[in-house]
Amino acid sequence: MCGLYGSIGLPPDPARIDVVAHRGPDGRGWQVFDSASGPVALGHRRLAIIDLSDAGLQPMADPTTRYHLVFNGEIYNYVEIRDELKAKGEIFTTESDSEVLLRAYAVWGKGALGRLRGMFAFIIWDERDKQLFAARDRFGIKPLYIAEAEHGVALASEIKQLLGLPGVSARMNLERVHDFLSAGVSDHTSETMFAGVHQLRGGECVVIDASRARPVLRTERWYAIEQGRVHLAQGEAVDKFRDLLKDAVRLHLRSDVPVGSCLSGGLDSSSIVCLMEELLGSRKGGAQVKTVSACYPEKSVDEKPFMIAVVEHARTDPYYVYPSADDVFEKASQITWHQDEPFGSTSIFAQWCVFEEARRGAAVKVMLDGQGADEQLAGYHFAFPFYLAYLVRTGRVAELVRTMSERQRFHGVSYLMQGKQLVANLLPARLQAVARRRRREFADYAWLSDELQGSAGHQPDALNAATAALGLPEPTDLASLCLVMTHASNLQMLLHWEDRNSMAHSIEARVPFLDHPLVEFSLALGNDHKMCGGETKQILRQAMAGILPEMVRQRRDKLGFATPEQVWFRGPLRGPLSSAIDATLRRYPDLFNVDGTRRLAADMLEGRRPVDFTLWRIANLGIWGERFGILL
Repeated sequence: MCGLYGSIGLPPDPARIDVVAHRGPDGRGWQVFDSASGPVALGHRRLAIIDLSDAGLQPMADPTTRYHLVFNGEIYNYVEIRDELKAKGEIFTTESDSEVLLRAYAVWGKGALGRLRGMFAFIIWDERDKQLFAARDRFGIKPLYIAEAEHGVALASEIKQLLGLPGVSARMNLERVHDFLSAGVSDHTSETMFAGVHQLRGGECVVIDASRARPVLRTERWYAIEQGRVHLAQGEAVDKFRDLLKDAVRLHLRSDVPVGSCLSGGLDSSSIVCLMEELLGSRKGGAQVKTVSACYPEKSVDEKPFMIAVVEHARTDPYYVYPSADDVFEKASQITWHQDEPFGSTSIFAQWCVFEEARRGAAVKVMLDGQGADEQLAGYHFAFPFYLAYLVRTGRVAELVRTMSERQRFHGVSYLMQGKQLVANLLPARLQAVARRRRREFADYAWLSDELQGSAGHQPDALNAATAALGLPEPTDLASLCLVMTHASNLQMLLHWEDRNSMAHSIEARVPFLDHPLVEFSLALGNDHKMCGGETKQILRQAMAGILPEMVRQRRDKLGFATPEQVWFRGPLRGPLSSAIDATLRRYPDLFNVDGTRRLAADMLEGRRPVDFTLWRIANLGIWGERFGILL
């Protein structure tokens, strides 16, 4: 895991790579080339994980010195690819996956991308053809941003590296800020909340021709988003899923430094930890897994009993951290700087604390995490109406009644509420679009200014914008919903937050659930492999039988990196939160209905309406604006 920078036609500036020294404290590289478009700079900060010697330093050149690479990520099947290339006559001088990537590109060109199992963002400069090639992994695990400045273009791991380039100022992209404030959504399009800075989407690559006076960009999709279909009996599907997940965890354990894991006590991270224990043979004298967990005294969000069950079952070396309300605003500016953009809730603070403890207490450099399972297996409770609609369309009345009954019993959702959700999902697509527009029109956005609401114009809502940009169908059942969540919405935000929080502490976060053979299999599964009655992620639960403690495997609640926001906001954080909201209103009065915003805050903080994430988003927007000097 590393930080990278590349530019064409701009003054070479090594400070652009040094600003992300936290991404790579183990090595630094900088090289400048000539082109008709002007100087070409490549910069790299290294976090040494595979081949810890100086042979892995970058920029790295192939033996012909035609190709020069800077790379962020891991190629988990580098051993197998290296063996294949050796059979073709290639000779390797390092043990690094970086050299394997470089040689693979030299041999297969863009076709090498489809052979890679891993997470990556990389830049390769072709010195002979004066062409720069950059690519991002299938699901966007590793970031890559682009800014087209005056007379040139630059690419970077983090947005902050691009700010201040000629023609790139810290200005607000009002449409994306509107999406963030009104819907809590970000990373759902190629645009960022910074005007003039965009990102390659997962599965995209860009070619920049520098053989002319001005560089010419061409962006294309190298990974086709498709939804196949597998038709397997339940037992066969479970066995296949288990084999794919075990293989993913096995590959993600390849490292020349110690590997630990985040452990929330939920189904996903617990599955990763227990499979790590099985593969490492901890009970038979193998390496003991270090786990890091966030705990709270508030019972509504504390998952420690489930964590302890996993710790005892897998015999891990546990580390616990207790995120405190006192630290939320003290660290908010620092976290926001690392995140680059405002973030949606204090759960990102809790995740920050976990990675902080992983580095400081557990002293590990690589952490496995459970991101991605919810998106490909419909693990969120808001997916139930899509499943109910599917049951109605297929005439499965008995299963419909069972699911509604168990959802009422397990999750406390009334039959009336389920019925309303079901009817909404059964409307024809055109009527659903009309209903969504009407809901937006009547939603309580009185706290936003007319100017900001007008900035959205007649744009589709955030989810529709995301699906349309990638050519995905609107969700109608679990299968299509999972496709959208994986490629266009939820997952992209989670990966952004995880990358920045882990890298802030010089830790490589790995996500085995996003090994692409597993993802492609999961997305191709039918609805009934994902939900059954009132239970989510049915296939994962069955695959983990005998591997997970039963109290965890049978969990039906859903928390994740939750924090006790309602308790905090109405208690110890009430004053600091109110002050932060006021600061945002002073900084950006044109974005808000000031009186309406203060009424909203008072109603939530005084108990007249439930606390939601809106207040944090308002507060954090101001913190972001102050930290980066954001102008409208």
